[in-house]
This record gives sequence, structure tokens and C-alpha cells, in this order.
Amino acid sequence: MKQKARKLSIGALAAVFALTLAACGNDSSNSESGDSSSTSGGGKKVTIELALSKSSQDSAFVQQDLLDEFEKKTNIKVNLQLLPAEQTSTVLQTKLAVNETPDILQYNLASATTDLNLERNFEILDDQPWVSRLLNKDVLSAYGHVYSFHVSQDTGMQGVVYNKDIFKELNLEVPKTYDEFLAACEKIKAAGYTPLFMPFKDNWAANVMPGAAFGEYVTKNEPTLFDDLNANKKKWTDVPAFQTILDQQYDLYKKGYTNTDVLSDSYDMAAGQFLDKKVAMMFMGDWLIESVEQQDANMNLGLFAYPTDNSGDAYLGASPLGGQLFVPKQAKHKAEAEQFLNFIAEKEVAQKIVNAQGYVSNFNDVTTPELPDYKQEILDNYITPKKTAMTMDAYMLVDRSELYRSLQDQFTGSKTSEKVLQAWGDKFAELMKDKGEAGF
Repeated sequence: MKQKARKLSIGALAAVFALTLAACGNDSSNSESGDSSSTSGGGKKVTIELALSKSSQDSAFVQQDLLDEFEKKTNIKVNLQLLPAEQTSTVLQTKLAVNETPDILQYNLASATTDLNLERNFEILDDQPWVSRLLNKDVLSAYGHVYSFHVSQDTGMQGVVYNKDIFKELNLEVPKTYDEFLAACEKIKAAGYTPLFMPFKDNWAANVMPGAAFGEYVTKNEPTLFDDLNANKKKWTDVPAFQTILDQQYDLYKKGYTNTDVLSDSYDMAAGQFLDKKVAMMFMGDWLIESVEQQDANMNLGLFAYPTDNSGDAYLGASPLGGQLFVPKQAKHKAEAEQFLNFIAEKEVAQKIVNAQGYVSNFNDVTTPELPDYKQEILDNYITPKKTAMTMDAYMLVDRSELYRSLQDQFTGSKTSEKVLQAWGDKFAELMKDKGEAGF
């Protein structure tokens, strides 16, 4: 996932709020748009290395026609290093440690801060010509600087994916309160559908709802809470709302509103569950909707915010933008790597990518295309009225695998929600101490 005074800039939240369909602005000069034509042709041919996970090889930035156009224009060839998906972090950590770095790598900004020591290993890109054209610097920033590149400002939105046709069949409205959510689950179950699919064999999936709900709680109630947790001024067990959220997820399982085998069913089953109309809802991100609708364009799915209380004011989770490009400080061809970013940032090139991918443009002179219905609804119902909150992942400075495993333990019955938070708090403190964070 499939997420900062020592954290991603809290301004990233404002960036998510600022998404807009009208991404047009004043046209920029060639120098502002990163025109690389001034260095095209002629010079000695250079090959730069771009590393990315095999799972990301369909990235918009590494399509062969794009790489061929760049090479023709600049005489710079881009060679791809495809890394094993399950070992991407480890391989990159090793390369950075022994100064065998690629010239560019594609990774996730939130994960780069925790896995790859962003400040030590990567170039600050504040002075690049395309930065002045950005609508939202924050989705590419950490520690107050632009470290990464992307043409989109579109983040993954997390909440409850739901089948609109089932809701229509049962005369259900999108639940706005926790009580309404439970009532919807009961009605769906009575109609013979599984209300919620929980694929918790994949432990990260057990964190989708808590990650979004924790972020919502902090945004609404204690904006400095993650700062306090990261400074060891507060413990994870000091927040009763966190325990309540974990209890809610477990209670949905205990009430019989989920698949029976939550710890045996995996995420790769999720699309099939929706395509076969077996389930009505799932705690997940909008990427699942895209996956399902690619397989069946007639599927009618949407996303709504999970209501943790009865206030009627639920916020949708916004996970950090992924798939950014980074330039390592030890890159052998740093200038050429930056030239590649400038090329992609050119108005015409960026527009082609944004159009092809359905991105929400992050450049003031590149227009966002018409969005799919589900994205437009997210924009209208949550982003425009400023009802989103960055997920917990955006604030974490250490690996969260132990938290995910503890969440699984709750569903075996071996840990209460309090014990889950206690175990995670202990591991969190250990990881923060090992990382050398102040206060631990």
C-alpha cells in the first residue's frame, strides 16, 4: 500500500483539499515549463538508470514511447532497473548504503521518509524550474522541501467502497452516522449479501479503516497528537478513541456482518467478490474501484467516509500520493536525471500523461480531464467541502508491520484492542529509539 516536523508536511492535507477540476492557470514560459529542447541532440550519449518495483512497471513515467521521445530529444537513454516487488525496499536500502544508486528511482514519498532516509539520501528539488508551476507543492514535500516529482496531485482516498446497485435495490442511503451504518449492515445481511468483505489474511488491509479513522480523529480533535506520539509525549494507549475504533472494526465481525474467514481471505479476492455481487461494502481505497471497473465497466461502485460516531460529519481518508520520482544525492548522472524530470514536466508532455491516466493535474498550465463518476463524487462530496483527513500513514516515521500483525491478533481473539495498542506502542518506541528519534 498498498503513508512532518519529522513527518510529511501537514500542508499535504491542505493540498488534498485544494484538488480542482479546473487546473488551468496562466500559461508559463518555456523556461518555467522545463523545456529540455535547448540541450537536445549533438552531445555524447548518456545512459541513466531508473529503478522501480516490478509491480510499478506500468507507471506512466516509464512507458517506452515516452522514454524514446526523451532519448530522441536529448540523446539521453533511460535504462530501467526492475526490482522484485517484495524486496524493493531492501534492495534500495542496500544500493543507497554502498553508493550504487540509480540516477532516478520511483517510490512512495511517505515510505521514503521511513524506509530510505529521505533527508540524507535524496536531492532537494526546490530550485527546479517546474516547481514554480505546481498547484500543490505539499503532496511532493517533506520537512519543508520538495523532494519528489509527479504530474498529479491525486491521492488515494480511503473509506468504504460500496456497490451502488445493491444500495439502490435495498433503498439504502449512504450512512452518515455509526447507527445508520449498523442499520445498513443489518438490512444488507437480511437480503442475503455479505455487508462487509474483510481480507485480513493480508494484514495491511486490517489497517485501512483504523488508519483513516485515526487520521480523522486527530484532524478533528487533537491536531498535534501525532507530533506528540512521535516525540514520546503521549502513548498510543493514551487515546481512548483509538481503542474505540479498533473495537468497532472487530464488532462488525462479531455481529456477523463480514465474511466468515477474515484471516484466510486475501485482498486479491476483493475484485471478484464485487464482480460476483457477493458483497456490498469493503474498507478500502478508491484504487479498488478502478480495478473492478477495469474488469467490468458496468459495475457501479462508489466510496463514502466511514462514520465512527453519530455526529453526521464523517471525513474521508486521504493517503499520501504514491509513485513519485526521486533523485539520489549519489546519482552518477544527476544533471541528466533532473533533465528527465524537466522533460516530463513540459506542458505538452505532462498534458499527455494527465489525459492518458485521468490524473488531477498538479501544474497550473495542464488541464485535468473529465474524471470518472466515482472520482467526481469524491471531489464534490468530500474534497471540495474540505471533508478529508490525511491517514495515519502520513505521520508515521517507522515501519508499521507489527501494528498490522497485532490487528490480525485481535481477530484471533488473542488480543483485545487495548493489548493491540499496548503491543504497538512498545514496538513503536523500540523502532523510534533505534531510529534515533528524540524523546525515545
